[in-house]
This record gives sequence, structure tokens and C-alpha cells, in this order.
Amino acid sequence: MNLQEQQEIELQRRYYAETADEYNQVHVSSKDEHFLALGFMVAALDYLEIQSILDVGSGTGRALSYIKNKRPNIQIIGIEPVKELREIGYSNGLSDDELTSGDATQIEFDDGQFDLVCEFGVLHHIRRSETAVSEMLRVAKKAIFISDSNNFGQGSPSSRLIKQLINAFGLWGFADFIKTKGKGYTILEGDGLTYSYSVFNHYKQIKRCCKSVHLLNTSNGGINPYRTAGHVALLGVK
Repeated sequence: MNLQEQQEIELQRRYYAETADEYNQVHVSSKDEHFLALGFMVAALDYLEIQSILDVGSGTGRALSYIKNKRPNIQIIGIEPVKELREIGYSNGLSDDELTSGDATQIEFDDGQFDLVCEFGVLHHIRRSETAVSEMLRVAKKAIFISDSNNFGQGSPSSRLIKQLINAFGLWGFADFIKTKGKGYTILEGDGLTYSYSVFNHYKQIKRCCKSVHLLNTSNGGINPYRTAGHVALLGVK
């Protein structure tokens, strides 16, 4: 990891540390795209015979608390690098065994230790998101579940088309470099440091490790989620 990446990580974590008290109010809603995705994931647990779950980038532990309530027989652990967010999770009833410190790009668990590994809105905050996905695939025995943004499905129809054409010609990295003035990231009010990200960036990576991959549009969109959905959930089954 180079100095620039370290500075970006520190900037992102400082944002969440400073806004931890408002985190649930700003980032958590029972009607948002991640809660919809979480509901679908929980509905699939029995079908997949899931007995253990690792949640990556748990924040204040929304997914942990929801799954504990719906499936109390399932072992679930969350990792979250920001101490201030974990402390809010503890104040809401989670233990430090359930919500612990951890890095999505260096998950300190064994290969296949959890039946399912999931993340909700975390990957667009990680520069090397492919490393985090690789770690999720390594630790997952049966499946991984991702709920995150799809930048190619966001914006007006014309802006989506332009972005998709740029990506089709393999020039998205260059376009993003120009857009961000060489930084490679954007600072957004209410979300902190974010990278240009699409769940579809990792489709081939996940497909290589999974027997089947299932997609869900979690925001308003058409029949083709890549082209029309600003947020997408993906279930990869090994």
C-alpha cells in the first residue's frame, strides 16, 4: 500500500469517526436499497443452508442486528475498522465478539470459515475493491452477497449511455482520472470519500469462483440492471 492509499484510508475513516453520532440517521433507512437487499439475502439463508455469516464493513451493525433478530440460530460476526462506529453498535446491544475491528482487504479469518460473506455499501469506499472481493471469496464457504452501487446505471439516460460507451471502449479509468483531476476519488457530503464503482466490475471475478451468480435491482431500473439500476445486489453461490 502506497502513501496516497494510506492517506485516502485515513481520510475516509476520519470522516466516519467525526460523523459517527449521525451515522444511523444519515446512512440507515428501512426503505433504502441496502435494506431491500438485506431482506432478500435473509430470505435465501434457509435455501443455502447458511449457519454462519461474516459481514464486512459493518458500520454500526445494522445488518448484524437485523439478522440476529430474524435468524437467532445463525452465527454472525461483523468487522468494522472505525472504532467510533463500533462503539455505537455496542451501545445498541451488540457485543465486541459480534462486532470487531477488521480490514476488508485483509480479513483475519481462515479460508471457508463462514458459510456466507456479505457487504452492504462498502466496496465503493475501497480503492482496491477487487482485493476485498477476493478476500470475501476466500473466507466464504458457500456464497457471497454484495449490495452496492452501479455507477453505470446512475444519472439521466443520456449520461448513462455516455458512461457505458466509455466503459465499453475500455476508457473509463482515463475518464475518471480526468473527472477527479487525478485524485481517483470524490468527496461526497453524507458519504465521505468514494470511488467510481460498479458491482459489475467484479462480475467476472466472482463468476470464476462461483457456480452461479444472481443479480437483483435494488433501485428503480429497467430490465437490464447494468444499464438502468443505480444500485445492485449480487449473490454468488459456490
